[in-house]
Amino acid sequence: MAHQPQIKIPATYIRGGTSKGVFFRLQDLPERCQVAGEARDKLFMRVIGSPDPYAAHIDGMGSATSSTSKCVILAKSSVPEHDVDYLYGQVSIDSAFVDWSGNCGNLSTAAGAFAIHAGLIDPSRVPQNGTCVVRIWQANIKKTIIAHVPVTDGQVQETGDFELDGVTFPAAEIVLEFIDPSDDAGEGGSMFPTGNLVDDLEVPADVVKGGTLKATMINAGIPTVFVNAEDIGYTGSELREAINTDAKALEMFEQIRIAGALRMGLIKTPEEAAKRQHTPKIAFVAGPKGYVASSGKTITAGEVDLLVRALSMGKLHHAMMGTAAVAIGTAAAIPGTLVNLAAGGGVRSAVRFGHPSGTLRVGAEASQVNGEWTVVKAIMSRSARILMEGWVRVPGDAF
Repeated sequence: MAHQPQIKIPATYIRGGTSKGVFFRLQDLPERCQVAGEARDKLFMRVIGSPDPYAAHIDGMGSATSSTSKCVILAKSSVPEHDVDYLYGQVSIDSAFVDWSGNCGNLSTAAGAFAIHAGLIDPSRVPQNGTCVVRIWQANIKKTIIAHVPVTDGQVQETGDFELDGVTFPAAEIVLEFIDPSDDAGEGGSMFPTGNLVDDLEVPADVVKGGTLKATMINAGIPTVFVNAEDIGYTGSELREAINTDAKALEMFEQIRIAGALRMGLIKTPEEAAKRQHTPKIAFVAGPKGYVASSGKTITAGEVDLLVRALSMGKLHHAMMGTAAVAIGTAAAIPGTLVNLAAGGGVRSAVRFGHPSGTLRVGAEASQVNGEWTVVKAIMSRSARILMEGWVRVPGDAF
């Protein structure tokens, strides 16, 4: 039986924030994968090593976590006043699909750096030394992201002393601005798709006593459902093992996610949730308290405004998704949301929250116009570093 040989595709493996993914220039992809469709999805699944019943990604570039099963395509922008178009695919680990419904805030950092590295930015806009402002069009959610990328001797500066909890080594700081990050993908086309800052979310009776749960559902950065930790039996200081080794807990969170997705208008039937694992995110919040992070570092109550734990692709995230951090910062800036109340209430332009790996500060500018809340932008700092570059190889008949 004849077998097609492997082909090689130019690719760059990059850590961005607390995630990492395989980055491609659109022009380097096989022709049939340069357009959305089955061929592109199959290619990305094979690159990552999915679907994998062993949940190990031994035969691919992924590492069998939501933070590492990611692919990115960049191209010169088709949108005026932007430098690059950035398209993100979240590859399912155990199922044969790629979720294109949202963005990865962590890899948005790497998108800015890769745009310069890959020659997608007009050379006249890249300083010899200083900061290059990269104007990114996030094609999944049709939003603008501004990346402030440090440059030394005309090249992206990757090394530095900026420390990011959840990342082992320091690197150069990249500041991200998420412009108008509210997402109108849900029902009603507003930041709060139900029209309320807090809702009584109906969930199966075996999830919580009484079958209702207080929830803040927001479209900002990424659609997110926030609930109070104490309402579901947690303190907000849990680490990954406390959730991810508990099958009953994971099923509870999935039921809350499905209920939230339905209420937000993201899906029409519960069955659709299986093909939309990336969104919405589920997060639980609590007031500040001390805990020991996964690194062994002690976080004191005085260091944080609140605690947040979030799930991605059905598992508790080891740190915090960048897009969920945008949702946290935005919700915290709006008096009356569960996030704002957990942080102590009142008007806030920034919060520092505790997550399983440590802390993160995020700022947001929110205002109320004609009774509707809007957010001008959210700001946070991350870092990015190229881990490997060259070619990724896949069997020629894989896509």
